[in-house]
Amino acid sequence: MTKKNDAVEMILDQWRRERPDLDVEIMGPIGRINRCAMLLEQRLDECFAEYGLCLWEFDVLAALRRSGAPYCLSPTALFYTLMVTSGTMTHRLKRLESKGWIVRLPNEQDARSMLVQLTDEGLALINKVVVIHVDNERKMLAPMAVEQLAALDQNLSVLLQILDPAKA
Repeated sequence: MTKKNDAVEMILDQWRRERPDLDVEIMGPIGRINRCAMLLEQRLDECFAEYGLCLWEFDVLAALRRSGAPYCLSPTALFYTLMVTSGTMTHRLKRLESKGWIVRLPNEQDARSMLVQLTDEGLALINKVVVIHVDNERKMLAPMAVEQLAALDQNLSVLLQILDPAKA
């Protein structure tokens, strides 16, 4: 397979010119992963914006939805699932609550804590948007052959297990 003339290759060429003593090939995969992540996030945000959402809001609503009925989790379970700090989660929950998409309820098993639950409005929104989201992702990756997509998924899974072995 020939190398594409992409933005990362241009950066690698500059390093090769300026520091021929360094083997910069390893910068290629990481640079491409970072650039792809940035571009994917932009396209996801554009899709979500049409429904008054941003990526992190979708992520919280989706985590609650995929937890199953009654679509309720503790804030701790949410911030572990979403890999954010508890302070960030608190701010996000306040914003989602102000939009009427979630409610915070007393935890009957632990009086010291609260639970987060989708409202009927939040459930209807995530049920609608997740269908559009999956279609958007399908369209973004449609130019890839099925075999290429499967190989990419497998290779990214290997990388994820290397970088986050505790979650493997």
